[in-house]
Amino acid sequence: MPTEKAKHHRFNFVVNILDGAMFGMALGFASFSTVIPLFISTLSDSAIFIGMVSAVHVLGWQLPQLFIAPWLANKERMKPLVMIFTLQERLPFLGLAVVAFLLPSIGDTWGIVLAFVMLTWQAIGGGLTANPWQLMIHKIIFPEVLTTFFGIQAAALNLFAAVGAVFSGLILDRIAYPHNFALTFLIAGFWLAVSYAFINATKEPKGEANGAEAQFSSLWNAIITITRTDANFNAVLGVRILGTIGMMGTAFYSVYAVNQLGASKTEAGILTSVLMISSVLTNLLLGWLADHWGHKKVLEIGGAAMFLSALLAALAPSFAWFYPVMFFTGISNTAMWTIMMAFVLTFGEEHQKPLYVGMANTLITPFTLAAPIFGGWLANLFGYPVVFWVSAIVSILCLGVLHFFVRERRNHRTEQA
Repeated sequence: MPTEKAKHHRFNFVVNILDGAMFGMALGFASFSTVIPLFISTLSDSAIFIGMVSAVHVLGWQLPQLFIAPWLANKERMKPLVMIFTLQERLPFLGLAVVAFLLPSIGDTWGIVLAFVMLTWQAIGGGLTANPWQLMIHKIIFPEVLTTFFGIQAAALNLFAAVGAVFSGLILDRIAYPHNFALTFLIAGFWLAVSYAFINATKEPKGEANGAEAQFSSLWNAIITITRTDANFNAVLGVRILGTIGMMGTAFYSVYAVNQLGASKTEAGILTSVLMISSVLTNLLLGWLADHWGHKKVLEIGGAAMFLSALLAALAPSFAWFYPVMFFTGISNTAMWTIMMAFVLTFGEEHQKPLYVGMANTLITPFTLAAPIFGGWLANLFGYPVVFWVSAIVSILCLGVLHFFVRERRNHRTEQA
């Protein structure tokens, strides 16, 4: 007789893919890389505030994951926590719609203050959700197709985000300010509600309480124990850090192509499309390959693509070279995000997984924040090609650590009975 996990596996697979697709549609209407920075730029001329959008998002998403790990270790179900926490990353978009709608009454100063209150709330909500959500997915999806699942979900998210982005652009162009932003945030909230309904449909089997929380009475002792005893995971952390630095050049590709190589705004938009299409296709392909070849081999493909993207950018004599640059960037992003997320879930016993997930994300936060700042400093002093050369060199180091120090971990236990 099939287990509860096997009984609901196909249903859970589908509804969580749909959750990701609808979440992507919402992000298309309220993108953290375009729409939200553009909204903030209408409230202040300071580039600092625009940069803070990314900083707040990164800090809020990465920092909480490690600190809630001990609390998650002994939970029988993750879904109730996911449903509570994910509300906190969704409701703030409705808050942004209200802020935009009230701008004529409250003014730009209060507008920017309240906007960052909402963005901080959203980021922390996402950070609190991330760890239990990954653990829930690990519980409901068979291990031999887990990376395929993450790949399909990420592909759906990127595809629907691209669709949402087209419509959000039309709204921003054709409706008067600030109601254009209010409408895009409101529509994002609608799609997030649809997404919430899909994730709420998940059927999570009940786990066993094992008293593991007591083993994490000292979070820092647990971290030290893992770093002293798990050399393989230390190598993975090294890959995460080097990968973050190796991809720092990606933030400057479009700017360099337009300002230095003479690309038009339209051509820059085509570059974004190439990146999105590459991300959709490579998430589908690399997720499947990781489940059949192993995570390490696919991560090495990602490391090689990271190197090639930076190398081509550094050598590019014309804008046309940036089409393959963006293609390889899509491959490296997929490997270092989707494939790495699934790989980290193969580490540790069940009660240790929250800690491994938290460490893999929270401990790299300083490097995530520092890499683009360091890249900007290099660009100001020496020019963008130097940034790309440094990225290429660090990418080689990342690939070396992957090849020589990271070992594959695979677990193909299908629960059919």
